[in-house]
Amino acid sequence: MTARVELWLYMAQRVSAMVLAPVVLVHLLTILYAIRGGLTAAEILGRTQGSVFWMLFYGLFVVAAAVHGSIGLRSIVREMTAWHGRSLNVAALAFCLLILVLGFRAVGAVT
Repeated sequence: MTARVELWLYMAQRVSAMVLAPVVLVHLLTILYAIRGGLTAAEILGRTQGSVFWMLFYGLFVVAAAVHGSIGLRSIVREMTAWHGRSLNVAALAFCLLILVLGFRAVGAVT
């Protein structure tokens, strides 16, 4: 892969990390609030169903996690194995698409 593409992947992973940091923090704080408040799963779903805010929030979470995770997994596989080239890039893209599909299905179920 060209140096330009590698630079874009590097930047995409760093930007996705900057998005993930506050999103994960809000997610964890929300979980703590719900647990300490004694909310049941049904009560939590009652609060998230139909919420555009939570749909956008968790949609952003899914996109950032899919981008960050697939680029990171690709980098680890490149460093730890002899697998390089186009097939690795296709596999990383397939992993990203899988996470996007599964993540958006989960977002749809919660919102």
